[in-house]
Amino acid sequence: MKRIAFLRTTLAAGAATALRPLSARPAPPGDPVLEPRIVRSDEGQRVNVLGDRMTFKLTGEDTAGRVTVIEETNDPGVMIPPHVHDNEDEIFRVLEGELEVTVGGETTVLRAGDTAFGPRGVAHSWKTVGTGTTRVILTAFPSGIETMFEEIGGLPAGPPDMPTVFGICERYGIRFV
Repeated sequence: MKRIAFLRTTLAAGAATALRPLSARPAPPGDPVLEPRIVRSDEGQRVNVLGDRMTFKLTGEDTAGRVTVIEETNDPGVMIPPHVHDNEDEIFRVLEGELEVTVGGETTVLRAGDTAFGPRGVAHSWKTVGTGTTRVILTAFPSGIETMFEEIGGLPAGPPDMPTVFGICERYGIRFV
């Protein structure tokens, strides 16, 4: 009851003007003004990165370089071997299925609702396990990694030329260990 009374008093006093939409508030000096963006489940740029089926939901272009959000949909067996990022941190949030993740030497299986954090400078890997499709939201910050994924996804079809793949990854600050 005290909370309701507080809200009524505060709103009656004109505090509602403080609840303006974020887009109506000025950005800090030097900070780019970002436009709101809604991305539906069937929207986004699709890229196949060596079997890792990605849909870019938000990129650095959308977020002024702050964050990239990618939905990954993969069958059992799809994996990325141990590697280290020099430039970005990653968060893996499982929406459905099972994802075996190794971060900093600890291996676990994530299921729907589970989350793992792979900070830059720490070796990590993942593998889709279980019997069905796994859907994961990958969040990388700052953004930029999507450009590497586009480049690798644009390589010719067929077995990948791994020295080329490793070279692309190195240019973006990713080393396999």
